[in-house]
Amino acid sequence: MSTAKFKGVIFDLDGVITGTARVHALAWESMFNDYLEKAAKKENKPFIPFDSEEDYIQYVDGKPRPEGVKSFLESRGVVLEYGDLDDPPDKATVCGLGNRKNIDFQAVLKKEGPDVFESSIKFVEQLKKKGIKVGVASSSRNCKLILDLADHSNLFATRVDGEVSKELKLKGKPDADIFVVAAKNLGLLPNECVVVEDAISGVQAGRNGNFGLTLGIDRNNMGDLLKLNGADIVIQDLADISIEDIDQWFEKGIEHDGWNLSYDSFKPEEEKLRETLCTVGNGYLGTRGAFEGAYASDNHYPGTYIAGIFNKVPTKIEDRNIYNNDFVNCPNWHLIEFKINKGDFINPMSMEFVSYNQNLNMQKGVLERTLVCKDWLGRLTRIFSRRIASMADPHICAVRYCITPVNYSALLTIRSSLNGAIINDGVARYSTLTSKHLTPVSQGKTRNGIYLHVRTNHSKYDIVMSAKTSLLKNLKPVRAKKEIIKEKGKIGEEYSVAAKENTTYTLEKIVSVYTSLDT
Repeated sequence: MSTAKFKGVIFDLDGVITGTARVHALAWESMFNDYLEKAAKKENKPFIPFDSEEDYIQYVDGKPRPEGVKSFLESRGVVLEYGDLDDPPDKATVCGLGNRKNIDFQAVLKKEGPDVFESSIKFVEQLKKKGIKVGVASSSRNCKLILDLADHSNLFATRVDGEVSKELKLKGKPDADIFVVAAKNLGLLPNECVVVEDAISGVQAGRNGNFGLTLGIDRNNMGDLLKLNGADIVIQDLADISIEDIDQWFEKGIEHDGWNLSYDSFKPEEEKLRETLCTVGNGYLGTRGAFEGAYASDNHYPGTYIAGIFNKVPTKIEDRNIYNNDFVNCPNWHLIEFKINKGDFINPMSMEFVSYNQNLNMQKGVLERTLVCKDWLGRLTRIFSRRIASMADPHICAVRYCITPVNYSALLTIRSSLNGAIINDGVARYSTLTSKHLTPVSQGKTRNGIYLHVRTNHSKYDIVMSAKTSLLKNLKPVRAKKEIIKEKGKIGEEYSVAAKENTTYTLEKIVSVYTSLDT
């Protein structure tokens, strides 16, 4: 009996156990190019061939044949009748073309035989010795043939392939049907099993089926895409992981993953949603997960909202005053920017990213962001930030902002601000309503830093923020030129330091927040 924390592993075939991708790609290329060339001549259009690398991976890899045909042809603006799964190979339907590809594939496969990843076979045998159940799930209707030719037909306790899918009317990847049925055949639940996949549609299926671990095999240098589409862990080969490693995931990794919301790439079009999901709060206030240096724009909307701070102001629409009671976007307490030498202050969100990771630990209430950005001169800058809204004292927020000039030395200016010159502009359907809710009252220096006092312009709630900042070099205090910067409704502190290459400078900012409702 197995003592492992997981009970089963379900493997994809092609790219994981056997290597027939080359044969598949050649068969797809032969079939598609024959069809495309004839269609181009018939319509008097230029012939654009099927790319056996990019088109194969993007449109057909891991999918049932008809879905692969349909997906690729749609990318070329071609819509064919679906047809029947038994259509002859010379019939111009989705199924007919798929069957033509299968004939070409089988001919080459029987002649050359499949490649076998011996490290995968060894890993399967190790699992079986530990009493862990193993199965294979593949979109291919040639799965049995491939295993027979590889002399591994008895390796797996269950096989759910294209033939089984046809019989049971299972949906293809990225739906999880074939993996769920394989788990059921092993007498297991999905959360007790590992899915091992090398295709994007396959890791999507593992994620969609809520399997305990979706393990991505990166044989085509697309690990980031596998991770982005559902792989919990990505490795290059099954020799790179052990049963103990997987046990560790089931013991600790699943819980850790469940508490953490992570993003490993930057997508501007998703940023406002991510900012919403990555809000930190404590019941008294909540701050959206916008980057420290971001201003309101098409892609970003920094916002801090405090319990009870509403404002009802009139908007004249068609000769009538319309009143809307708005939850006020209060001053941005976490604004931090930097500039290099005498250049402008830079928003890394508009620069090229070399790497990017954003993580909200929901158990600890900590938002972290790590990125490396590159400017037009090729200068690399690493930024790490950590943000909290205190539960111990709900009036306290804090951010740590670490900046490292990776490949340059220069005069570095870091500006930390309290920004009350903002409006409520986050909801498109309210764009015709009055959006200005804050009136500046006063701002200035304190004994330990700066403060900002604003007031809502109708409900007359006072909001006061005070910030204390310190600059560290490699976590030790550093002497730097300091200057107070004032604008209407906005106040900041600028630190200028002669920054050295690959040296980390840390700005620690602690902010207290009070309103007239607190008295």
